Amino acid sequence: MPRYRKVKKLDPVVAAYLAGLVDGEGTVTLSRQHRNEKRRVVVCISNNELEILEFAKDKIGAGRITTKRTYNERHADSYAYQISSRQALDLLTQIVPHMKSYKARRAVLTLKHYVRLTPRNGKYRPGVVKERVRFEHQVLSIRPSKSRDSISIPEGDNPRDHLVVCSSLASQDSNKGLQ
Repeated sequence: MPRYRKVKKLDPVVAAYLAGLVDGEGTVTLSRQHRNEKRRVVVCISNNELEILEFAKDKIGAGRITTKRTYNERHADSYAYQISSRQALDLLTQIVPHMKSYKARRAVLTLKHYVRLTPRNGKYRPGVVKERVRFEHQVLSIRPSKSRDSISIPEGDNPRDHLVVCSSLASQDSNKGLQ
C-alpha cells in the first residue's frame, strides 16, 4: 500500500514558479479513474523536460511522474506530473495566490467546497450528492475567457484576501452559486 506523503511547505518563490507551471503547462480539474467513482481534484503539469517535473516533485514532496504515450515517432518524449485528492488541495492552498489564469478560479472554488462535499468514508448524506454534482459542473464549466482578463495579486497582499477575491470571481463564472 502506498504511503501517504504530506506536501512540503513551499518557499514563496518556488510556490510562484510552480503556479506558473500550472498556469502555463498544467491543469486543475476534477477527474476519476473509474467510471463509477466520484471525481477527485487533480493538479497536473505536462512537459517535455523531465528535469522540470522532477524539480516540482522534489519541492512538493508528493505526487508522481508518468511518461505520456507518443503516437508519432517524430514527437519528443513527454511527461506528466500529477498530484491528487487531499495532497492536491494542500498544493493549491500554497500556489493559488500566485496563479493568474482561469485555473485560479477553478482552484479557489475547489478549495472552498471540495472537502465539505467529499466525505472520507465515501458515504454521502442525503442532498449532498446533488450539491456535489452541481459543484463538479461549476468547476468543470470554468474555462479560459476569450478576453485577456487575468487575476492579479498585488505584491505583498495577503493570500487569504486573494481567496476571497477569487471566490467571488469563481461564483461569477457559474450560473448557480454554491453558497
